[in-house]
Amino acid sequence: MIWVLIIALALAAGFLLALRGRKGHPGWKDLLGWNYAHRGLHDEALPENSMAAFRAALEQGYGIELDLHLIKDGSLAVLHDHTLKRMTGREGKIEDLTAPELKTCFLQGTQETIPLFEDVLALFDGKAPMIIELKSDGTNVSALCEAAMAALKDYHGPYCIESFDSRCLMWLKKHAPQVIRGQLAEDYLHEKTILPWPLAFAVTYNLENFLTVPDFLAYRFNNRTLLPNRICRKLWGVQGVTWTLRNQADFDAAVEEGWVPIFEGFRP
Repeated sequence: MIWVLIIALALAAGFLLALRGRKGHPGWKDLLGWNYAHRGLHDEALPENSMAAFRAALEQGYGIELDLHLIKDGSLAVLHDHTLKRMTGREGKIEDLTAPELKTCFLQGTQETIPLFEDVLALFDGKAPMIIELKSDGTNVSALCEAAMAALKDYHGPYCIESFDSRCLMWLKKHAPQVIRGQLAEDYLHEKTILPWPLAFAVTYNLENFLTVPDFLAYRFNNRTLLPNRICRKLWGVQGVTWTLRNQADFDAAVEEGWVPIFEGFRP
């Protein structure tokens, strides 16, 4: 019986250790207290992840969340999807384009085209913070991270970096430990996913944290109350970021609970 207890305690301790993160990064002082417009302050007239949406967010006093892809010529493009169809009506993948070709990709029937990351950095110029999501294609983790950090090398404004791909966080932990890094997550066990069950279980319950030691967890709002998520925040002091808040009631609840809010579809 004593061995059962010892094994149970060891497993519990291992579970708690696996959830650990990094607490108290000094850069949080410039990121907290802001509301973040999901893919910019977009609406029917201003497409998501467009320069117009980013400009509108900046003018209204919001930070932004945006998505980065590494494209064919080594540039960084700002678009959520890997495929072009939903936003531009064109076939193909964003990763197969070059920077000049981005200017031929019109977003949702407007004159707005897919931005380069360098143009967003020039627009913001430290005026408001950014939450930057790295969108790896599964094979370009190192190249994507290297390109992002090269683009941010001389940028002096506040930002943090997040990704669903834990390998991006592992790269940042090793090569850019000064950067505030966060794990994007949701309840993969109850959402449609192509992940195999063991991996879905691990990422849902933050078990990769011991490899990434994140500064924050960026969790889907409806899944935020999962026990491991609460342990990460309460025991290890990991900051919470939550997405995507689509009404004032959810926004107010998130802020009251201490989450950094990423909103869309209304103005808090």
